[in-house]
Amino acid sequence: MIVMINGAFGVGKTTVANELLSRLDGAMLFDPEVVGFMLRHIIPDEIKLEGEKTGDFQDLKMWKPLTVEVARQLREIYGKDLIVPMTIYNKVYFDEIHRGFLQIDPKVYHFCLTAKKETIHQRLLERGEEEGNWCFQQTDKCLAGFEDDCFEQFIPTDDIGIEEVVDVICKEIGVKSTC
Repeated sequence: MIVMINGAFGVGKTTVANELLSRLDGAMLFDPEVVGFMLRHIIPDEIKLEGEKTGDFQDLKMWKPLTVEVARQLREIYGKDLIVPMTIYNKVYFDEIHRGFLQIDPKVYHFCLTAKKETIHQRLLERGEEEGNWCFQQTDKCLAGFEDDCFEQFIPTDDIGIEEVVDVICKEIGVKSTC
């Protein structure tokens, strides 16, 4: 099983993913950001392709297939279910990764955590982000991107806690909420 937890920067994906991990036996966390950071470190700016010079590692041509391949290797070698927190609001990128995950495991679940812009910004500040930094600058793009139905199932998080969010996910994936 692969559980994708999507949403804007600061909405609570990592916190939800860690709580879900503590409830699911036989699962491990896979954060595709690490793949992006690796590629950013390896590929010098001067050799990046034209569409890759955006400052967003998701635009690196290798990021999407490597994200899928790392997930495949993790499933094949370690046999664990994957919990995948990621902010991916580009529909084309999402479709490619989602299709790739389905080839690895037919049980792929996607949850998009949502919240109002004010809630997201407050959470970013609470986690120590500097107001106006890159994460803040992505909020409007994320909120607009996540309006597309392809990102369902949506879980509004403004007025519920982490435990309740994880309870919803556990119910949807067919695991008792007390996991």
